[in-house]
Amino acid sequence: MTGRKVVVTGLGVVSPLGCDVQKFWERLQAGHCGIRRIQTFDASAYSAQIAGEVVEFDPAPYISRKEQRHMDPFSQYGVVAAKLAVADSGLVLDQVNRERAGVVVGSGIGGLQVCYEQSRNLIERGPGRFSPFMIPQMIVNILSGQIAIEFGFQGPNFCVVSACASATHCLGESLRMIQHDEADIMIAGGAEGSICELALGGFAAMRALSTRNDDPATASRPFDKDRDGFVMAEGAGILVLEELEHAKKRGARIYCELAGYGRTCDAYHITAPAEGGAHAARGMSLAMQDAGLTPADIDYINAHGTSTPLNDKGETAAIKAALGEARARQIMISSTKSMHGHMLGAAGGVESIACAMTLKHGVIPPTINYTTPDPECDLDYVPNQARQAKVRACLNNSLGFGGHNATLCFKAV
Repeated sequence: MTGRKVVVTGLGVVSPLGCDVQKFWERLQAGHCGIRRIQTFDASAYSAQIAGEVVEFDPAPYISRKEQRHMDPFSQYGVVAAKLAVADSGLVLDQVNRERAGVVVGSGIGGLQVCYEQSRNLIERGPGRFSPFMIPQMIVNILSGQIAIEFGFQGPNFCVVSACASATHCLGESLRMIQHDEADIMIAGGAEGSICELALGGFAAMRALSTRNDDPATASRPFDKDRDGFVMAEGAGILVLEELEHAKKRGARIYCELAGYGRTCDAYHITAPAEGGAHAARGMSLAMQDAGLTPADIDYINAHGTSTPLNDKGETAAIKAALGEARARQIMISSTKSMHGHMLGAAGGVESIACAMTLKHGVIPPTINYTTPDPECDLDYVPNQARQAKVRACLNNSLGFGGHNATLCFKAV
């Protein structure tokens, strides 16, 4: 490990709570919910009929109409969020060594909407009606390639696909590349655009989704005793990571330091977390160790907090195991998924933006819809109201189907 420190200098978000970081942050603090009945297609035949759809998205200022036709929604969300993040960072592209600038942006599912549409074309119109753009629209790595093409970044470029831990792994691997002097600037995060009949039906068949269709705004209720599943959402969360001295030399605004990264695997079950959360706990411990911190230094955790019975119980146990029960009870924890839903492979990127804004502004976003305590989820989840607090360091947890655990540790600067 080198002594190179990595800081966050740019943020870009596309989400059910808005497509502007300031608006997103204001709505998080206010406890606003972006979940509603699905409007992009008729979901009346499905057991789950609600989602966190992106409703304020307009790609026109950022992507030409021609290019839009050749991009799945997940790519559109990711490219726009990346452009917003780079603009926010103040990078002057003509002054960037583009061989030292890279992109690692992932997705849990990738171009599912294009896959679904082209499958319908095949069935209804025959094999002669495939789009020649289908494959590059579908593949998950295409987004990292599109972002690199946009900015001319010729450094490390790939994606990580680890279900709902994808964006967090992308950020962590980007951290490593800057630490090890393989890049000075990395665009990192995740995007997802899979609110369509195929994904809704698949997750509903697993009985993973909330069916609180009559009251969408209260459907996502992490850590609440009456939680009944997660709520699908879409969007993108992209961060610009930069080596500290590189950022200081150009006078960049710095949100926070990305100081630590831990990743483990449960090696237990394809969808269920391991009993007791031991390996998720180890991921948190590794992130703290990597950052040179102890549990006494952590003031906030942005939890994976999906609002599923198994996740929230298991993550609570994991937090206690990683930080010790006494310290765990002192730390503020929240799940912003209560407001924007579960953005799958984009979740870790969007929630890292929430962490960066928390460290910058000293406000903990709440866990809304917390009304009935669960004896197995008995920590401080910052219920229903944002809380002002000085935060020295925080953890961001992401857990994915397949047993993938990833934790990032951010520090104030």
